[in-house]
Amino acid sequence: QVQLVESGGGLVQAGGSLRLSCAASGSIFSINAMGWFRQAPGKEREFVARILWSGGSTFYADSVKGRFTISRDNAKNSVYLQMNSLKPEDTAVYYCAARRGGIYDYWGQGTQVAVSS
Repeated sequence: QVQLVESGGGLVQAGGSLRLSCAASGSIFSINAMGWFRQAPGKEREFVARILWSGGSTFYADSVKGRFTISRDNAKNSVYLQMNSLKPEDTAVYYCAARRGGIYDYWGQGTQVAVSS
């Protein structure tokens, strides 16, 4: 079992920044990647970014490339999402997820991000 706890969401004006954190605990040895996803009202959950637990290789959705940065701190078993130049369309509940093998099968409870215009 892996437990994930997100924090750092909030309300920000367009153009502003927020930093999300995700702390992992439990059977973290089984994790090969961590990802951030988001779900806006009335829309399906979508991929935002991921980072490999070993090596730190990153990958981003086109919609956030150049504005968001995913990073990790293995010593703290934590993953972060630095979000800059936020837009109203970034408004969503953001979820942290842990991937084992090829499946994200552990999810956090989500943290709300709201961007006002």
